[in-house]
Amino acid sequence: MDIQSFVNFFLLPGIVQGSIYALGAIGITLVFAIMRYGHFAHGDLATFGAFIALAFTTMLGVSPYVALPLAVLATGAFAIAIDRLFYAHLRALPKIITTIASFGVALMLRSFVQVVWGVNTTSYTRGITRPENWFGIRVKSHEIVTLLVAIALVVALHLFLTRNKWGKAMRAMSDNPELALFSGVDNGKVISLTWIIAGGLCAASGFFLGLNTELKSLMGWNILLPTFAAAILGGVGRIEGAIVGGLIVGIAEELSVLVIPGEYKVMSAFGILLLVLLFRPTGLFRGKIL
Repeated sequence: MDIQSFVNFFLLPGIVQGSIYALGAIGITLVFAIMRYGHFAHGDLATFGAFIALAFTTMLGVSPYVALPLAVLATGAFAIAIDRLFYAHLRALPKIITTIASFGVALMLRSFVQVVWGVNTTSYTRGITRPENWFGIRVKSHEIVTLLVAIALVVALHLFLTRNKWGKAMRAMSDNPELALFSGVDNGKVISLTWIIAGGLCAASGFFLGLNTELKSLMGWNILLPTFAAAILGGVGRIEGAIVGGLIVGIAEELSVLVIPGEYKVMSAFGILLLVLLFRPTGLFRGKIL
């Protein structure tokens, strides 16, 4: 196999898929860093965001790319509603209860999507997208958009966390919620802001997953394990770790088809998760969260 074939069939698809995992893993990381529990409804929230983008595309007759920011805002607002309805009254209880409750929320979200949009697969656009040839590398336009938007979102989040006062408040709360509260940080607003960002990243992750593959009600559930594997591999609570973990898991999945059938490539994410938990449970990036 030559280098161009390796890039076209394994490396580029792995980077694109890894970028999608990274967006989801960053949301998982933010929720854990601020609220200290694993959110297992994350995948189905991504599915919800993807289908909301489809609804905007269909009802308004606009391009899916125009529908994306609308879906990001809508999913962020919906994530806040989920928190107020199902998680807020559990904050004083052990975090494992909220984690288990998130499984129930995932089932409800999945059922809602299936009732409203059905269980059949669909897509944002019809027809075949022909790849463009860039110096021997065959890349499709939506793959370029996926990478560029993922990079833009990560840079914007980094600048927000390091330059904006509310971003700094999020970092303070991730370090010590009680001290942040005594310092004048409104923890309730920080939690709401966290859900807006996490929900928006979910919508982007689900949208690009549907854009690069197809839309179906179980797609968020199918990427939940790779997304959690990416977050744990990078170090739960570390933004840069989620990015690196997502890329590693995405590329590993694509390379795994060299030795196992394609329908079983998610096993590579499971294998990575096992290895990390066995040999480096703190992840690649240890230390201060966020």
